[in-house]
Parts: sequence; C-alpha cells; structure tokens
Amino acid sequence: MEIKYTIQGLLVYTTMAAYLLAFVVSMLRKPKTGHALYLFGFAVAVVSYAYRWYDVRHVPLQNLFEVFLFLGMIYPVSLFCRRVLRVGGYVADMLIGVIVLFPAGFVFHAEPQYLPPALQSWLFTPHVAVYMLSYIVMAKAAVQAGCQLIGKTPKRGSDILPPEQGTYRMVLAGFPLLTLGLILGSYWGKLAWGDYWGWDPKELWSLVSWLVFLAYFHFRYMFGRKHPNMNSLLAILGMVAIIITLLWVNLSKLFPGLHSYA
Repeated sequence: MEIKYTIQGLLVYTTMAAYLLAFVVSMLRKPKTGHALYLFGFAVAVVSYAYRWYDVRHVPLQNLFEVFLFLGMIYPVSLFCRRVLRVGGYVADMLIGVIVLFPAGFVFHAEPQYLPPALQSWLFTPHVAVYMLSYIVMAKAAVQAGCQLIGKTPKRGSDILPPEQGTYRMVLAGFPLLTLGLILGSYWGKLAWGDYWGWDPKELWSLVSWLVFLAYFHFRYMFGRKHPNMNSLLAILGMVAIIITLLWVNLSKLFPGLHSYA
C-alpha cells in the first residue's frame, strides 16, 4: 500500500472521503446532505482527472491508475440510472465510488508515463472510455443482482424498479457499450497490427465477458421467469469476468500480452 503525498493524491483522498461520508450520511437517512456530499465528491473527482490530464499531456486512460481515476467519476451514471432508468442503488454507488478509487489512491503508481506509439491513435480514447463506462454500468447491474438474491425490494410507493428488472435494464444499457468496445478494439487492431483479432489474453477475456452477458440475455428470455436467481447469478458472473479482464489479465504473470498496461 502506498500513500501519495501529492496534489493528485490529496484530490483522490478528498473524493474518497466525500463519497464515504455521503454513503454514511445517506444510510443515516439524510438524503439531501448525502446528495450534496456526493456531488461535491464528483466535482473533486473531475478536478482530479483534469489535473492528471494536464500533468501527462494526453487523455489519462493509459494505465490502471488513470483507469480507476476515470471510474471514480461515477456520479452522472448514478444520477442517470436513478432518474431516467428508474434503477436503484444510488446510495450503493457512493460506496462503489470509494471502492474504484481505492486502487488509484493506495495501490497503483501515479508517475506520468510516455504514451507509446501503439496508443497514439484516435481510437485510444473512445475504445477505453466506452469499455470503462460499460464496466461501471455492469457493476451497478451486479449490485442489483445481489439485491435480488438477498430479497431486497423497493419501498412502497417508490418508482424504482424491482432488483431483477433493474439488473436487466442495466445490462441492457451496458451490453451495447461492451459490444462497441469490442468492435473498436478489433478495428484498432486491424489498423495497428494488420489483423482484427490477435488472440491476446485481454481480447479473449473481453470476449468472455461479452459472451457471459449474451448468455444472460438468452437464459433470461428462455427461462428467466422460472429462475430469477439464475438471472442474477449470470449478471454477477459477468462482472467477475470483467474484473478478471481489467485486473487479473493485467497483473497476473499467467496472462502476458500486448494489453498488459498495469
């Protein structure tokens, strides 16, 4: 564990503290104060990301420190899902924000890195950003799936969807993003290395993640009404595949490849 005694570190820790305090206050049934703290944390997260951008002189999505920094700006996704998609988990999102910022704050190094030629492409930003957005959406789907498994239901009179339907709506929103990320990566591979598919471990696990959520849609359509718990387990399994894609493939020596950018 490494504490960062820098401006960047201070911004990350301030964001984490605001999110955590927002979560605690919201659990104590003070939603307005919780929302204000959540919004403040997001504002600091944006400043933190902008500061990193200024520091490295390119869109900061190159390594795992920058990726988790990006994931920490969860507030707009949280608000959109609550107000537009009618999916719950708003308070849990505050805790997700703390969790995704923890590796940036205490695990990964923050030294600026030179952007290698392979990443100096117009596809760099949309490819990575789309994937990260899909990952945070699928994380919310996994939270909804967990709520379904433990039997949690919305309060009476609430316009929030039941967890099983919330899971489906989140996967429905995240799956096109996963698909777009896969397509953009394939096209980038064709431009950079002359082939759409290179059987790199990161590519394979990205495909595995996509296939698990495709299986979720198939199972839910065919058998979902009789086996709602299985729907939720598949959504959680998809999130496990995403974690392997994002972390294990990058960090484990078992999966050396072109995409290991830890």
